[in-house]
Amino acid sequence: VDDSLSVPGENPLHHCKDPANDVLSLERVDLDPNPPKPGQNLTVTARGILKADIEDGAKVHLQVKFGLITIIRQTTDLCDAVKNVNLECPLHKDNATELTKTVTLPREIPPGKYTVIADVDTKDADKITCLMATVEFHR
Repeated sequence: VDDSLSVPGENPLHHCKDPANDVLSLERVDLDPNPPKPGQNLTVTARGILKADIEDGAKVHLQVKFGLITIIRQTTDLCDAVKNVNLECPLHKDNATELTKTVTLPREIPPGKYTVIADVDTKDADKITCLMATVEFHR
């Protein structure tokens, strides 16, 4: 993985490709704990600036792989998802946007290497961001 694509902060995240033209300029993403641990709460704090308004119709394409096997592949509405972190569409450009979300990771996560890819597009298919991370869970 190209370290120049690393997302600033305490996280295992990398941009999928050069984010220069992305709608979202990520300033920092922190995971607590980093790396995540099965059976514990995971708190994600992210901060960034939008270069354009984000309107209804934006999509998040999520893929989770366990080794080489895809175990999750889903597309969700970004505006529905941001309601979970007390934000609402439209999201306005030039505003520093910060979000914090805590989730409880299941204790029963099988040990192994997981790769997560979140590819996010506007309703007009402009790239908001594309992030990927590899996390290894141990017994």
